[in-house]
Amino acid sequence: MNMKNNIMMGIAGAALGILGIKWGSRFIVNRTLDSAVKTIMTDPYDENLWELISATARVSPQVILETNLRAQRGELINRPLGSPKKFPSLESLMFNFAQLKDLPTPIETPVDTSVIIGKKAKKPFKIGLPMMVSAMAYGEALSADAKWALAKGASKAKTAICSGEGPYLVSERETADTYIYQYNRGDWNDVDHILQNCSAVEIQFGQGALGGAGHVIHAKNIDRKLRKDFKYPKGKDAVAHSRQLRVQEITDLPKFIQNLQEKSGGVPVGTKLAAGKWLEQDMEIACNAGADYIVLDGAEAATYGGPPILEDDFGVPTVFALARGADWLDKTGFHKSVSLIASGKIRTPGEVLKAVALGADACYLGSMALFAMAHDQVLKSLPFEPPTQVVWYKGKDAGQFNKKKGADSLAKYFLSCKAELEVAIKSLGKTSISEVNKDDLFSLDETIAKGLKIPMAYEKANS
Repeated sequence: MNMKNNIMMGIAGAALGILGIKWGSRFIVNRTLDSAVKTIMTDPYDENLWELISATARVSPQVILETNLRAQRGELINRPLGSPKKFPSLESLMFNFAQLKDLPTPIETPVDTSVIIGKKAKKPFKIGLPMMVSAMAYGEALSADAKWALAKGASKAKTAICSGEGPYLVSERETADTYIYQYNRGDWNDVDHILQNCSAVEIQFGQGALGGAGHVIHAKNIDRKLRKDFKYPKGKDAVAHSRQLRVQEITDLPKFIQNLQEKSGGVPVGTKLAAGKWLEQDMEIACNAGADYIVLDGAEAATYGGPPILEDDFGVPTVFALARGADWLDKTGFHKSVSLIASGKIRTPGEVLKAVALGADACYLGSMALFAMAHDQVLKSLPFEPPTQVVWYKGKDAGQFNKKKGADSLAKYFLSCKAELEVAIKSLGKTSISEVNKDDLFSLDETIAKGLKIPMAYEKANS
């Protein structure tokens, strides 16, 4: 009986202790909160902590952070993964439903989502869906395992990957079924060998997050492994110039493109352009020089690291760049021979289909492909490090990345997107992605409606 009483008294004591802690904690929290609120409500404004809240609301946390980084470093800062600025975007576009006026496609009808790039090239390439892995550089940005996973995932989903600016990575090429070599603005890589082993060549003139700005990887930041891949002697900087080394004048471009077409055996040769005010003139020069495809990279595009001023304050948003580019190709007749690839903050299957409706043959996905590949492996970095630390070349957790799992995750992502595209095409009453066009769209934003010459949601559509 005594033992039972002791147990009961112990339980009661514990319960009272817990209640005491609970009420004590509430008392302390209440007094502390009351004191803090009273201080904020009574302190003069120039001494009031609320000044931080009002200043942040006016300026934004992003600007305050980057102001402090500039003050700390006294040098150019590079922001990863693009601009946080909200540009006019594909998000404001909506698709029509086929119901009675136009009947939806029967559920059992197969849908063709395949795309051919380089329509008039000697060796065009075909992919199973209009989504490709964008250029992301080995060494400058991603680890070798991350690049392998992107290549393998793309191949499993029957689509393409672009090499990016960094050193040629043999394992990536061996893994990728459809490999687009980005002819960068540096002097590394055995280009003649690569040209004989690629599916397409993409001449890099600019990109949405950087324009044509060059950059330098200083020798002190190039480790032994990367220096070997660059094929550089110790002490040499890696310089990505502002201009293509082989195109110092516009008159150099036709011969340069022809040379690449011949050396590669006739694969498509394209140009990558940051979309700017003169995008039609840029496209005209590239098309007249013999380009087989054009990549238009909108202002929202991301990169491993770019100056905020170039990411936030330069370029034409993707939705307008794409519409203008497609319209120019159509008016000049180049749409019959030149493919158009859209790039820059294209995030979902819906936005891919909108880009196709506006005239793109295919889209590049960078950040989304990266996120899909990393999937739950980002938990190896979170919560104490940014999730990208698991895929960057110098990431603190890059050694923990499982490349086979990453490839499977990316492949599943692409296959899921393909399934969404198929059901969307059927909902439009069509059977092929090539049938989707601007007439299938209307807008929720008046500026976009005016710029793209499509109806607003509140307007009656013409038959």
